[in-house]
Amino acid sequence: MTEKVSADIPVSAATRPRHVAIIMDGNNRWAKAQRLKGVAGHKAGVKAVKSVVETCAREGVEVLTLFAFSSENWRRPEDEVSALMRLFLFALEREVKKLHRNNIRLRIIGDRSAFSAVLQEHMARAEELTRHNTRMTLVIAANYGGHWDITQATRQVAADVAAGRLAPSDITDDLIQQHLSIGDLPMPDLMIRTAGEQRISNFLLWHLAYTEFYFSEVYWPDFHEAEMREALEAYSRRQRRFGQTDDQISAACSPDNNDE
Repeated sequence: MTEKVSADIPVSAATRPRHVAIIMDGNNRWAKAQRLKGVAGHKAGVKAVKSVVETCAREGVEVLTLFAFSSENWRRPEDEVSALMRLFLFALEREVKKLHRNNIRLRIIGDRSAFSAVLQEHMARAEELTRHNTRMTLVIAANYGGHWDITQATRQVAADVAAGRLAPSDITDDLIQQHLSIGDLPMPDLMIRTAGEQRISNFLLWHLAYTEFYFSEVYWPDFHEAEMREALEAYSRRQRRFGQTDDQISAACSPDNNDE
């Protein structure tokens, strides 16, 4: 059980994750527990999004990526998908101006071709409005899948090879990453999944290789500032090794190891 954190104590900048990625799970189960329809859970989930965005921005997180709608979610009941699309459009119309006022940049990743023309237009407008904001980048993954992301990146690289702009020997990890949806942003330091599930469900497959995972039993609509700060504090107590030993990490952090 993770120790609760006071909302008055800031997380240390030295141990704060630069990039937090979240799988927002449990909206339907929250609604069922409340004896409500599933869409009520998604509406309640929007309030949790606001709280978590505000908390991360206040704590100095540079990038927050939220898994809003996966490429597999189209398999859900048609009325639920339609309600989600309406809710997404409503959020774009109502909340983007607030993001802009708070100097937060919005980026939307995923295959937009399946969305309506109206929704795609609102996505583009929201991104353009907030494009130059610098306080934090909020990434919304919509109709996104890790397999899709890697596939579209490799297709772009393959096209460059076919056109003679690249040789096969030029293909590196860094090159492929440059063609991924958020290849220009820091890799996620912390991945959170709510509602007790412990899998990554085709989310940021390339990016999560060295990410710290944090699983919460709390349903997403109930995941607010205290829960977000608890996750940040849990991350701050972990030692990230990136394949190194404890001794190597300790030596690298030693004051005697500073450059001249």
